[in-house]
Amino acid sequence: MTLFGDDSVKLDVLKRRAFNYRWAEVPEGVLPLTAADPDYPAPAAVGRAMADYIKDGYYSYTPKMGFPEFREALSKALWERKSEQVPPELILPIDSAARGMYEIAKAVLKPGDEMIVMDPVDYLFRESALAAGAKVVLFPTAVIDGKVNLTGIENYITKRTRMIGLCNPHNPLGAVYDRASLAMLLALCEAHDLYVMNDEIWSDIIFPGAQFTSILSLGAEKCRRVASVFGFSKSFGVAGLRIGCVYCTDEALFQKIVDVSAVMTTAGGISSISQVAGMACLQSYDWVDAFLAHLTANRDYAVGRIAGMPHLRVSAPDATYLLYMDISQLGVPSVAFTDFLLQNAGLALVPGGEKFFGPGSQGHMRLCFATSRALLAEGLNRLEQGLSRWQNAGLPSAR
Repeated sequence: MTLFGDDSVKLDVLKRRAFNYRWAEVPEGVLPLTAADPDYPAPAAVGRAMADYIKDGYYSYTPKMGFPEFREALSKALWERKSEQVPPELILPIDSAARGMYEIAKAVLKPGDEMIVMDPVDYLFRESALAAGAKVVLFPTAVIDGKVNLTGIENYITKRTRMIGLCNPHNPLGAVYDRASLAMLLALCEAHDLYVMNDEIWSDIIFPGAQFTSILSLGAEKCRRVASVFGFSKSFGVAGLRIGCVYCTDEALFQKIVDVSAVMTTAGGISSISQVAGMACLQSYDWVDAFLAHLTANRDYAVGRIAGMPHLRVSAPDATYLLYMDISQLGVPSVAFTDFLLQNAGLALVPGGEKFFGPGSQGHMRLCFATSRALLAEGLNRLEQGLSRWQNAGLPSAR
């Protein structure tokens, strides 16, 4: 059995435990290439670390700000992997990057404020702003020359704008921001007194030939208005452990986030076992490197297959293990086609549209390829079959 071989995916376990639009939530016989969650088990070191921690039978309260050794390990990894200079005392372990986004929004935004959110982008940007009572202003987002383009974003800034959302690498576009765009964003924040919610949960999944540039690598002083989140679910397949962190380079901004997070009481915070797992993850980047090699081969295989299918267009992503397919030639709402695939081909994909990514994603759908080659091949076979059945049924694209 190889680490990322076909026989390493345990479907019997996934069908009991993999929720959020995945194996445990779809009808029997449906193949879900949906939520951004690997089909492979997490690194073995994670399980060993948790087993070693619990063997004494104590599950006591943890330090309110998290284990010092976890914060120190995070600080070290941020510097070594992304050139982010963040001291341990400005890192807050928290129960998922998603929770971190909500706490950042709560710390910065007031009812009536505006937050600029890319369109398309993961729905958590929108939802965290709305939860804080802010208005969401959508900025049409596109990839130009392989980079997410911010040209014209200043025109969306008003007197009420308080924050800009930055998803880098970008989900679902699978692209990265270049240094010039990030510098321009920081200059806008300086000029208009704005904050940045910086989501870097995908920053480990960068394919050969591409380069990830963190906004924090531009310098701590320039980034004093940036609040960042990172999580372990995409890199290590530990979504259910809810391991994340929020970090800043500015002490005052960091303190605001701590104050709203409730970690200084027993109502907020991250579990002890999750922090133990997180430290094991940080020692398992050799596993991530092997995973990335597998993902690269899967990406290239999937893009090649889809290139030969009618009415679909896709580009190879520079980051993430997601394919963002253009299905606009079908001439129907995205959900109409993904529903058709579910019912007629036994394949579940994520539709574009308001619910998941914003209105700018209409005419697209997303496929996760963090699975075995055998399952990916079967999923693409079903996609091909679904397209054929769509055409045979005389539906819009065939007329």
